[in-house]
Amino acid sequence: MSPRILIIGPSWVGDMVMAQSLFKALKQYQPGAEIDVVAPTWSSPLLARMPEISQAIRLPLRHGELGLGERWRLGRSLRGRYDQAIVLPNAWKSALVPYAARIPKRTGWLGEHRYGVLNDWRRLDKKHLPMMAQRFTALAHPALQDAPPDIMPPELVVRPQDVQVAMHRHALHQSAHDRLLVLCPGAEYGSAKRWPTASFAALATLYLDQGWRVWLFGSDKDQTTCAEINHLCTGGCVDLSGKTDLAEAVDLISLAAAVVTNDSGLMHIAAALHRPLVAIYGSTDPTFTPPLNERHTVIRLDLPCSPCFARECPLGHLACLQQISVNQVAEALHRV
Repeated sequence: MSPRILIIGPSWVGDMVMAQSLFKALKQYQPGAEIDVVAPTWSSPLLARMPEISQAIRLPLRHGELGLGERWRLGRSLRGRYDQAIVLPNAWKSALVPYAARIPKRTGWLGEHRYGVLNDWRRLDKKHLPMMAQRFTALAHPALQDAPPDIMPPELVVRPQDVQVAMHRHALHQSAHDRLLVLCPGAEYGSAKRWPTASFAALATLYLDQGWRVWLFGSDKDQTTCAEINHLCTGGCVDLSGKTDLAEAVDLISLAAAVVTNDSGLMHIAAALHRPLVAIYGSTDPTFTPPLNERHTVIRLDLPCSPCFARECPLGHLACLQQISVNQVAEALHRV
């Protein structure tokens, strides 16, 4: 009988993309496994583009919400359905659903002292597993593996008909001769991950002058930034920030000839679509959450004050991003 596995998924876009490395590992070692994922509602479009997943189970809670009663009720509704649960977030509350579901094997990193709610808990050695994707993938294997596991890069599957629907909805046109540059200037985490708006605009202008099309992507929170970039480019860009849902963003980014992005969820989406990619890092560390596709270049200045992992620059100068020049990024784009 095929094993039935329940994954408690992460709450960030990039983390959910990287979790596909775990899903692929499970399918490699247990080809008949049925994998379901408990995840926030927003993640459904991502999971629908991962062929390893049988079902996305909605967790109707806001990011960071405790929701003990809701988690317990969901767990009770899942009793008798699964042989193993794998819990990706480290919070105690995240392990409550499989515990309430009485799943026989409940796997995860020890995290917040989850001795009771997990019964196959592991102690994390961060030096042994420096990358988040390694930490996810390791949970597909028995404990005490000598070597870090091989990472199978995420690979989102996009259907041409969905791309066409998204293009029609947003009145977009793309010919075989067009060269499309996608820019993603936002980062949900904070300003310490965002390359300056004026720099994105200068890069966009450079490529518009060479005959490229430039599309801007981001959430509602990025609309002001994208509007300013487009203004500085005298309206030459197509500004899609806040206008697409996540499914449409995935499908449309798949058309890009190249992508430039901060360390963000859209960076991981572009990598999982195997787009040539330049990823700009400020306060965060590319050795922890790098793009996982082959054709990418990471730009990071490696200043003494970084990575600080702060949301806002604690020194007030944001030098780790301000000092990255447009020429550096353009040269990296040429290489990829």
